[in-house]
Amino acid sequence: MDVMPENDLTAKDVVENLAEVRERIGKAAKEADRKPRDVTLTAVTKKFSMEHIKPVIAAGHRTFGENRVQEAQGKWPAMKEAWPDMELRLIGPLQTNKADDAVALFDVIETLDREKLARALAKSMDKLDRRPDVLVQVNTGEEDQKAGIAPRDALAFIDDCQREYQLPVRGVMCIPPVDEYPAPHFALLAKIAADAGLTVVSMGMSGDYEMAVNLGATHVRVGSGIFGDRPKG
Repeated sequence: MDVMPENDLTAKDVVENLAEVRERIGKAAKEADRKPRDVTLTAVTKKFSMEHIKPVIAAGHRTFGENRVQEAQGKWPAMKEAWPDMELRLIGPLQTNKADDAVALFDVIETLDREKLARALAKSMDKLDRRPDVLVQVNTGEEDQKAGIAPRDALAFIDDCQREYQLPVRGVMCIPPVDEYPAPHFALLAKIAADAGLTVVSMGMSGDYEMAVNLGATHVRVGSGIFGDRPKG
């Protein structure tokens, strides 16, 4: 089988990786006395071309995550038209001037983190008559360089987004600090979701998704664990 251009993985390798990740998610869910079907795998396709992604679609996977609006616009519209059951999730930071584009393309926007963006999304949803689900990004490590609302402000912000801006906030997401043990961050995010009465908890990536499942993740985001190393640049 020919090697695909992004790295040295073949289509067969990628499909096998997908199956392994699904199996590990299922095992982690069962260990936590949860049902595997209650955890959704988001395949993160940042920087990968459709040639690399299509084997995963052919294997039946339908939930994908992209980091940038502009990159997603160049890859996904035709695929979403071909597979109406596909769900595309924005998992990277969103600028307010891209709100219209994000609302038009994505089914879920996971990175709502400030009032200015809440206003922009509400305006775009009204303008386009389209209401993708929204998650609030929580900066569990309170890192200055990272997007996300501070944990102490999360509940009030969620309430404002729902009441004042009428946004369809369904859950929360986080990206723990890379140099810290992630479990406390996952536990904190799950508690915020529970306190807010939200059902979606997006947390865990290629290196720690099993731990996230054990601590209540409903969605995990796996890229390199499926597709291999991302292209440079």
